Amino acid sequence: MEPKLELLKIDCLGKQLRLEGSLAGWQQLFWDNNLVSQKSASIDNGGLRIHEFELSQFSSPLVIESGEQNPLETKITIRLETDLVWQPFRFDYRLLQDDEVIAQGTRTEKDIERQSPEIPIVKQQKLSIVGLASLGFKLLKSAKVIKVVLAGASVAAYSWLFSLQFALALIACLVFHEYGHIRAMKYFGMKTKGIYLIPFMGGLALSDEKINTRWQDVVISIMGPTFGLFMSIGSLIAYHATGNVFFAGLAAFNALLNLFNLLPILPLDGGHILKSISFSMNSVMGLIACAVGAAFGVYVSYTFGLALLGFLLLIGSLEIIFEWRTRHQSHLLPLDRYGQIFSTIWYLLTVGALVGIIWHLAGTGDDMLSLPLKILQS
Repeated sequence: MEPKLELLKIDCLGKQLRLEGSLAGWQQLFWDNNLVSQKSASIDNGGLRIHEFELSQFSSPLVIESGEQNPLETKITIRLETDLVWQPFRFDYRLLQDDEVIAQGTRTEKDIERQSPEIPIVKQQKLSIVGLASLGFKLLKSAKVIKVVLAGASVAAYSWLFSLQFALALIACLVFHEYGHIRAMKYFGMKTKGIYLIPFMGGLALSDEKINTRWQDVVISIMGPTFGLFMSIGSLIAYHATGNVFFAGLAAFNALLNLFNLLPILPLDGGHILKSISFSMNSVMGLIACAVGAAFGVYVSYTFGLALLGFLLLIGSLEIIFEWRTRHQSHLLPLDRYGQIFSTIWYLLTVGALVGIIWHLAGTGDDMLSLPLKILQS
């Protein structure tokens, strides 16, 4: 079964009526968690759809047949009429009971962002050693003490490799980056579990909740590098104000760290951003535009001597282009045209600003400050 998007969840005769669908065009209607109607996938994945099913209702008075009393059974016809537009998303619905309207309304992308998808009931299993171990890991992961342990391990690991001062600066960069992800999650009303620092692997911002739209994926992903950019700009200002080369080094290496996070390679932030943008393009022209944009990025990278950046950009872009045909298999609501343009500009400006900071500091002639640029040129 393809990933599903919850299009509607309302009350119907005291039970939950839920409509699920996908960009491929299929829809399934559930009443009281029982499948009552479905539509197959089709090229026309939007437009008007009508779901209809019958329910039995037993009521008084009682009738007598062969000396036995049986309740009177009547049939109730339920019809759900929907009109769906994917980009920009708009879902109009009308629920009828025996041709009488009992509910109607409109849903937009904001409604999809805020909803909590139905969680299937998991069959209880008997306790086992594996189950107990899994439970223990979950408890450990949710405990605040694990954050302290991982943070301490990260400081020790980076101090062993470099120095305590560099380790603390790197931890600050990682925390500021991950805090950007946390702020974005909270903006969408998602519950967060905080920041976890993983030695030699960076940081991780966790949430128990799932995203429902490509816009959420873009914003949550790009806010980490955006906060990283703010930190580099602040460090750059501090360097020019004080002349302390430590702030310059912090600005340069933090910019390099966030720039690599923006590479279009999953599971990096850039992979999520560009995948959401390209997978929201329904026409072949959208794919062509994505390919041309990737080729232009590679050309610019090599023109300015950023060989490593250009190579990784090429590999990541090809991966996303090859997966483009699977875009309809996602449950995430696609970006509309405005969202695609805005996300692309936001991404390019962030990448350009980070490269600009690295280039600017490399021009000071300091060997340490030139190292990030040399890495990109390798």
